[in-house]
Amino acid sequence: MPDATLPPTNPDDLRANGVSTSTFRAAYAKTPPWEIGRPQRAIIEAAERGAIVGDVLDAGCGTGENALCLAGRGHVVLGVDVVSVAIDRAVAKNLERRQSAEFRVHDVRDLGSLGRRFDTVVDCGCFHTFSDDDRPRYVASLRDALRPGGRLILMCFSESETREGGPRRVTQEELRAAFADGWTIESIAPARFEANIFEDGARAWLASIRKDD
Repeated sequence: MPDATLPPTNPDDLRANGVSTSTFRAAYAKTPPWEIGRPQRAIIEAAERGAIVGDVLDAGCGTGENALCLAGRGHVVLGVDVVSVAIDRAVAKNLERRQSAEFRVHDVRDLGSLGRRFDTVVDCGCFHTFSDDDRPRYVASLRDALRPGGRLILMCFSESETREGGPRRVTQEELRAAFADGWTIESIAPARFEANIFEDGARAWLASIRKDD
């Protein structure tokens, strides 16, 4: 089994501080739990049912598996992540697989400064890393990145995941509160994060959220 370490799950600390960038950098010095060498099945299924359309931004893309999968399906894709080593690995994969995705080191709390808007934003494990203070900033950043009527596909840990380790657990009520203004929640459904430390994955929510015009 890969050498993987999950961030601490002290609820008070995560509400106040979220998961730090240094924690992510340390995780990439080994093999992060979310590094499975393929796209998440839930993201593939979302693409197959037509929930992911047009130009795509992968917010918190890691080493790029989801972004590369979507590029292979014909989407124009930009993946961004704050961890430079993750982006370096994504760029290497992109070249090796001869895909057309673009990758950039960038803070997802400031997506407006990219100067681009997208039809779809994919957040596969980013939302649940933020503190209470950073959540509104991140949601506002997502609005800046989406075209009017664009869709956010968001997967986050759910409160049903009770095993130790990992980021914050998120309830449906928290999701609805975070996206209450200027958004329409189309669906929130149970899902599984595939991971290299849990054979059955981690319990999650998969949400489809549309930016209002």
